[in-house]
Amino acid sequence: MILTFSQLARFMDKHGFKELKSLHQAVADDPSWFWGEMEKEVGLTWFQPYSQVMDTSQGIPWTKWYVNGKMNLTYDALDKHAQGESATKPALIWEGDGGENRRVTYSELYKTVNRFAYGLKSLGVKKGDRVVMYLPMIPETAVVLLGTAKIGAIVIPVFSGYGAEAVATRVNDSQAKVMVTADGFFRRGKRVDMFHEAKRAAALSPSLTHLVVVDRTGALEIDQSQSSPLLVGYDLLLNQQSDEMKAEPMDSEDPFLLIYTSGTTGKPKGTVHVHAGFPFKAAQDMMFSFDFAKDDILFWITDMGWMMGPWMVYGALLLGGTVLLFEGTPDYPQPDRMWSLVEKHKVTHLGVSPTAIRSLMTHGTSWVEKHDLSSLKVFGSTGEPWNPTPWEWLYEQAGKGKCPIINYSGGTEISGGIIGCFPGLPQKPCSFHGPIPGMVVDVVNEEGESVRGEVGELVIKQPWPGMTRGFWQDPERYEKTYWNKWPNVWVHGDWARIDDEGFWYIEGRSDDTLKIAGKRVGPAELESILVSHPVVVEAAVVGVPDEVKGTSAVGFVVPRWDECSDEMEEKLEGELMELVAQNLGKPLKPKAIHFVHELPRTRNGKILRRVIRSAYLGKEAGDLSSLENPQAVQRIKEINAGN
Repeated sequence: MILTFSQLARFMDKHGFKELKSLHQAVADDPSWFWGEMEKEVGLTWFQPYSQVMDTSQGIPWTKWYVNGKMNLTYDALDKHAQGESATKPALIWEGDGGENRRVTYSELYKTVNRFAYGLKSLGVKKGDRVVMYLPMIPETAVVLLGTAKIGAIVIPVFSGYGAEAVATRVNDSQAKVMVTADGFFRRGKRVDMFHEAKRAAALSPSLTHLVVVDRTGALEIDQSQSSPLLVGYDLLLNQQSDEMKAEPMDSEDPFLLIYTSGTTGKPKGTVHVHAGFPFKAAQDMMFSFDFAKDDILFWITDMGWMMGPWMVYGALLLGGTVLLFEGTPDYPQPDRMWSLVEKHKVTHLGVSPTAIRSLMTHGTSWVEKHDLSSLKVFGSTGEPWNPTPWEWLYEQAGKGKCPIINYSGGTEISGGIIGCFPGLPQKPCSFHGPIPGMVVDVVNEEGESVRGEVGELVIKQPWPGMTRGFWQDPERYEKTYWNKWPNVWVHGDWARIDDEGFWYIEGRSDDTLKIAGKRVGPAELESILVSHPVVVEAAVVGVPDEVKGTSAVGFVVPRWDECSDEMEEKLEGELMELVAQNLGKPLKPKAIHFVHELPRTRNGKILRRVIRSAYLGKEAGDLSSLENPQAVQRIKEINAGN
């Protein structure tokens, strides 16, 4: 089946490719050609033309792109739209937890960003200085993301749910000069005090000179005489500034963004991203994987501290589209909140996690059916594997069989996706169609040889503009993490599989994957079987030491508790054990299955298997700052103690 209507199809037709595999081969043969064409396709503006698309003279891991080119991502994401025909079009739509709404046009956002950028300069922020953004999902996030880049400074988004110590770790590692925060936010109808944690973090961060505070909840109290750091009201800062500013010409390789990722051990890694990297890769993925264009509205349920928040803002605005920012949760105050947002704001592209869909499914289909979702063109999903039942529910009940589910997998260090799906091309439940154009990807065995039909390492064999420019002040850790196994090959740390029909699957992180009785199996494969039981809502599987098999699987299951009394748990455990044995064989039958009320997860829905395994085995779990529900970890520790 050949694409006929999408931006990817038009690009292929323009360059004479009749099949996607032919385009992939052309990229593998000459990535410089492809990325030279892509920057024109996305529409980057060069204040000074580049002299070379791709420079590998310092080694593949340190490839430079668009050498000597001068540009500024904020000009392309904002200024040129605000000064053109899109000036009065919404750049941002915002809805608060309580239903408040704001629409911000490109022209309005342009003026606000300029005032904020001047405000940063008035606080002493210069090119290369770091600015931490510790904010909830409010329009000011886009202002900080764009305003910081406009003057050549570097923005560091951090998760709005972090405590002071986690924030301070990132401030101190980056030696940030300014932090922008809020007095609080609303979640499920309750005010969350953010200002208290921000002040504590500031007290732990000697490099900070100013703490800029947005008055979100009306509880802001600032003592202007306080110093070290000096508190500054966001509105007061902006009111003193001009609303006209030219974007600072930046080298294509100048950093503008640090996103910290949590490691299993040790301090978080600060991934470095540049002006002609992260936003460009985000926009390219939106064009080709999601067919997102200037008349579309993107709503991805996430937080600005995770990659998908900046990805959404930079990518959608670079393409001249509209971003919907949502402060609340998908099921508050009723289970149809997410669907009501789609209907009210005419969302075309909805990004939602499998976890959210599994939760919403439990409320039945009536909450979906009461809303007109005809504006939807595409579903997006990333961060965790699908199971067939929720995938099919989303496709059939919400999408009415008309909206493709764009399964999308990559990472913070990638600036977007490695593999994905494409509107108009065949889909298979829970799978990926294949590599995103521009990404030269393979699945290999322990010898580095390509494999099909079995689980192997997901690797990337050519560089791309969105690749991180290393970890902040730690180049050796970057090389050791991704480039240490085979020469000039990026080893991503995911296990993957390509089936007989050519569809791709992510089988979990390398350190999550189990090798039981000599057979390697991804936790997602076991989890899909467990959640196929009608009483199971979700499941996580980890490997534990076993004297006979080397490793055995242990399952943690969230059942429908109204259908699972204490007396029924033993019976249900037996049924689940047998279900796995029937589907995968007796050697892979779990050693034990434990029933819990919730699984440890991040706010964007990613289940943290490493945390489950460590808690169950009584080991140190590493960085837990991204956890949404630490109480779930305690329950797993109690299970272990009980054994």
